[in-house]
Amino acid sequence: MYESPETTPRRRVGRPSKRILSMRLIVDRALEIVTNEGLDSLTMSRLAGALEVTPAALYNHVSSKDEILREVQDRIMGQLDLDGFDEDPWPVALRRWAVSYRNTMAAQPDLIALIALMPINGARATTVMYERVATALSSYGWPKESIVPTIVALESFVFGSAYDALAPANIFELEADADAPVFTAANRAQLEAEPDRSAAEIAFHTGLDALLEGFTKRMGVPWPAGLCHTSSSTEDE
Repeated sequence: MYESPETTPRRRVGRPSKRILSMRLIVDRALEIVTNEGLDSLTMSRLAGALEVTPAALYNHVSSKDEILREVQDRIMGQLDLDGFDEDPWPVALRRWAVSYRNTMAAQPDLIALIALMPINGARATTVMYERVATALSSYGWPKESIVPTIVALESFVFGSAYDALAPANIFELEADADAPVFTAANRAQLEAEPDRSAAEIAFHTGLDALLEGFTKRMGVPWPAGLCHTSSSTEDE
């Protein structure tokens, strides 16, 4: 039956009255909360408030906080530099990956413990990252039983270095009357030797150099000919 324009309901123009959610938006807000307020503040009700929806509406898109945390983990892992595994010698590729991992985690310190302890099952991008690194190590000649220990050893070092990057510059400064002349002189010497690097950068690359050198001996993988055994000061940029 024909209805006149006066009686036909008109379609509302402009934005819909209900907030349209997507996983990208949910993860964006979750990361904002973690960055600005800390991981403990990330609750479903707090996240729903940040998204301007009800908790019930949020649960229509995600099943639990654990699902959100897996998506957050995937977002972080998706930022790591994996390109070196396609084009660079193995020490350079591992260094690029480790440097990007450390810098990414230093920017999100509240997530370090979470990512270090959270199972990766269900985290798609995280699984892709581990598979990419494992495949590269296998192609470099790593023994199969040593691939995962190598990844975990590097990650353990990266997580600690990410925390160290946040330490105050004067963390090792002592009063003039402190009874630690050798340590005080050593601390001053490292900064004088590399004035363009912070103490955290010096420590990170010292440890990473040692790990990479150790891998070539322990895994029986030759060091690429002509490649410098130490890092350059521009690799963190």
